Amino acid sequence: MHCSSPKMVCETKIVADDHEAIPGTKKDSIIVSSSQMWTSSSSPSHSARESKVEKRNQVIREFERSDHEMVRRIFNEGIMERIPNSAFRGIKQQTLTQCIYALLTVMCYVMTKSFTLTFCMPFILMGARYYYSRKVILNYLDCALHTDMADIEAYYMKPTGSCFWVAVLQGQVVGIVAAQGREEDNTVELRRMSVDSRFRGKGIAKALGRRVLEFAMLNNYSAVVLGTTAVKMAAHKLYESLGFRRVGETEDYTLPGMTRSPLERLFFQIRYSRYRLQLHEE
Repeated sequence: MHCSSPKMVCETKIVADDHEAIPGTKKDSIIVSSSQMWTSSSSPSHSARESKVEKRNQVIREFERSDHEMVRRIFNEGIMERIPNSAFRGIKQQTLTQCIYALLTVMCYVMTKSFTLTFCMPFILMGARYYYSRKVILNYLDCALHTDMADIEAYYMKPTGSCFWVAVLQGQVVGIVAAQGREEDNTVELRRMSVDSRFRGKGIAKALGRRVLEFAMLNNYSAVVLGTTAVKMAAHKLYESLGFRRVGETEDYTLPGMTRSPLERLFFQIRYSRYRLQLHEE
């Protein structure tokens, strides 16, 4: 597989599938100070002392070279979760694909007259979806790990108008997010958001998103944009709770690393949604 480099190759359209559904309205998109960026979700049953200790241990800071191994692990985990989601949950959004698979099942019976083979056909089709979902997403992961995620400092920390942050809980990196400035339209793209599966439901994803919004405001960007192929509605609700508005959708998106072969097109389709949060008019 050929992956062109450097910038804007492997776009961040796939991570942020978690991302935990966090209650909130568009009012939550108001930029707050760094000391207010983290929204704690401690249970009311916890003591006030425990809550204060947890808050003191929660930090969002800029990426450091020593974080690289943990960042890659979290990113890899977030990508791998997309394999079953794309293969099985994704088909619920694909009415045309459902009809094609139903037609193939009927044709199987017409051609073979075998009830056994016809009964097995849906399982064969789902197995093929899983195989191609795994193939495409692993190619995407390989592409990302050999471009921006291979050298985060060069890609996000050194260029003006871009940055990469990690969320740290009790001294451990548990979440990541990046911002990449785009001079051509004075926007910043929210990228590579992912949270360790063991620490979801604590408001980490929302805090990371707010950090990007604060960065965009401080750097006088006119808007924050993002693209996502997330299947779970929780990710979309998260973006909406931060104030993002869906501005476009593509039903059959081409991920970096896809070959677009006939079998790949038959067994792997993915929806791509574009979001935008306007901070101020040009």
